[in-house]
Amino acid sequence: MTRVAAIDCGTNSIRLLVADVDPATGDFSELDRRMRIVRLGQGVDRTGRMAPEALERTFDACREYAEAVKELGAERIRFVATSASRDAENSDTFVRGVLEILGVEPEVITGDQEAQLSFDGATKELVGSDHLEKPYLVVDIGGGSTEFVVGDDRVRAARSVDIGCVRMTERHLVLDGAVVDPATPDRVAAIRADIDAALDLAEETVPLSSAATLVGLAGTVTTVAAMALGLEEYDSEAIHHSRVSLEQVREITGRLLASTHAERAAVPAMHPGRVDVITSGALVLLAVMERAGAREVVVSEHDILDGIAWSAA
Repeated sequence: MTRVAAIDCGTNSIRLLVADVDPATGDFSELDRRMRIVRLGQGVDRTGRMAPEALERTFDACREYAEAVKELGAERIRFVATSASRDAENSDTFVRGVLEILGVEPEVITGDQEAQLSFDGATKELVGSDHLEKPYLVVDIGGGSTEFVVGDDRVRAARSVDIGCVRMTERHLVLDGAVVDPATPDRVAAIRADIDAALDLAEETVPLSSAATLVGLAGTVTTVAAMALGLEEYDSEAIHHSRVSLEQVREITGRLLASTHAERAAVPAMHPGRVDVITSGALVLLAVMERAGAREVVVSEHDILDGIAWSAA
């Protein structure tokens, strides 16, 4: 077993996983998993640069993670940075800060690499499973981008497109620095138009409707699942491998579209950092299910973070 630390720094959140991994046998023992909402991608779509306050929030989380990695004695560490870091002009400031704090340089990976890691993290435990049909369509709805991967025991096609929940919210639901609540029909129509155009791009590479099983990853999907399950608090075990029907996703999306900030914040399993962006994320999930012809989504708590851990080992 190799003790590894995996860090996934996305547009909205930064997450840590420390685990003992044996790639030869497939054994995987999780020691620590944590997440902080840092909104690294704040304003990047508009300004092309990472905001100083967003960088400081991210560096503060890195300091916390460095302590955890040191305490648990991880032998290897891999830090992967995604959409916001690809887009920003001042990404060198981000890279230097992470290197100083964690002693490892962040890998600003491509969308295709991100898709591969997400697929590995979500499906390694599904390979050989007799209760889910192949091929899988793995959809990872992030803050800045969404990854689509079709595969069975390996990746067959992958594409990353710029329709993350933060990007869509900042582009269409923010007016004078505040999120429009509830979302107006014209703004919702603009989001849907962007999503449809991005799905057209994704389908140039990934045959979305060819998959037998849709597997959904990341905070938007797990939050929608928590709402569908009626959880009084966030419960990873209950959410992992739960199934949410198209009808449930459509109903929850409609509910979110009609809600105010206070009403969304009152949802028991809602993370405070997702209150403003969950509506856009749900619109992405609904559009993907409709385009893929999926009657349900299988929800996975294992995603790119687990893929990073496997790759580190």
